[in-house]
Amino acid sequence: MVMLRVENLVKRFGGLTVTDELSLELVPGELHAVIGPNGAGKTTFINQLSGEIAPTAGRILFDGVDITQEPPYRRALMGIGRSYQISSVFRDLTVLQNVALAVQAHAGHSFRFWQPVMKQAALLEPARAALAQAGLAHMADMLAADMAHGERRQLEMAMTLASSPRLLLLDEPMAGMSHHESRAVVELLAGLKGKYTTLLVEHDMDAVFALADRITVLVYGKVIATGTVDEIRNNAQVSEAYFGSHEEFV
Repeated sequence: MVMLRVENLVKRFGGLTVTDELSLELVPGELHAVIGPNGAGKTTFINQLSGEIAPTAGRILFDGVDITQEPPYRRALMGIGRSYQISSVFRDLTVLQNVALAVQAHAGHSFRFWQPVMKQAALLEPARAALAQAGLAHMADMLAADMAHGERRQLEMAMTLASSPRLLLLDEPMAGMSHHESRAVVELLAGLKGKYTTLLVEHDMDAVFALADRITVLVYGKVIATGTVDEIRNNAQVSEAYFGSHEEFV
């Protein structure tokens, strides 16, 4: 069974081809990493999967349903959750309030303004569950502004999980993190493996090799290799793309 199937995806901006006949499949429970040198088109690709950029050609199928023309909110309601490179939390709200907002947004209904938001069990129970999954239960009452950068990225993960996704699209979740912060996110993602189908775009190769079931390598928007960690480590074409020579990843 295939959860996500991408068929011959193309994205052109004028005369520039950023996604070039890209095909890829994810099976349920898989963590599939997409890597490539700067300018390979990774973020453009993930933006097409989330619906923020329309492809020039090709198809995207989610559980066999063609979603190529569906807007982002419809994809989210179908179970596609997305995180971004740039932190996007409400800094003046508490950690729990941020996640409660994400629960409300996914539910698609308005708050009951005559009832205090933080007393609405329908919001708080799934919000607390998402915080626990993200390892932030102990920070529920902290202001997001007081969190470290890595902790805010974990909060964004909790907000994504609060939407009850079936497919996670993670765009550089470790961007700008210290080594210690990156390790915490790797541990978080390792704990989510098998529970969610995940497409991970990430520059941190140690994290990719520690987490991925399979890896797809993009160069100038084109897939040059897909395989297991060991297959990608020892692929001469991949090494050439990264290092300019057949130098094995370490």
